[in-house]
Amino acid sequence: IHMSTSSTTKTKMIVEGGLVIAMAQILSMYVIYQMPQGGAVKAANLVPLLIYAYRWGGRAGMLTGVAYGVVHFLLGFKFSIHYMSIILDYILAYGAIGLAGFFGDSGTVKAFFGAIYAILTRFAMSAISGVVVFGSYAPEGQSPWMYSLAYNATYMLPDMIINLVVLSLLYVPVMRGLRKVSAVHKQL
Repeated sequence: IHMSTSSTTKTKMIVEGGLVIAMAQILSMYVIYQMPQGGAVKAANLVPLLIYAYRWGGRAGMLTGVAYGVVHFLLGFKFSIHYMSIILDYILAYGAIGLAGFFGDSGTVKAFFGAIYAILTRFAMSAISGVVVFGSYAPEGQSPWMYSLAYNATYMLPDMIINLVVLSLLYVPVMRGLRKVSAVHKQL
């Protein structure tokens, strides 16, 4: 059977998407610190999703991030099953990680800023969720926005730093390796 290049490429994209979702989910099980009302510092679980987004682009990265968000919600420990929490904290927040793919494979610095932008967008989704879903937990007299921003920053800032450090160590060698593999596959 001979598959067209387009068909082969789509198959590779789908298979790699499944693999990075699995890797991200496994890494998310290594919790460094768990917050009492949800959220955790994890073992660089966003890095596979970021690398995938750089390799296949923003649209594919966002779709894979959304799929990961659904898997992560279904398999992870749930602090809320409020529909807005599911949409904001899982579907849109992890979908936002794919935004890094729009910064593409155009250099380490751009990729790094793409990762920061994507992770901060995830933070914004969780902050909005914090106001909408968890705003009642804010102490008397404190703005739900300030409460949500502070709460989410306590775990997302360390989580972002871990992901960015690991990404900075892996980005160049992984992307170089992926380019070599793609070049070999084109010759076949």
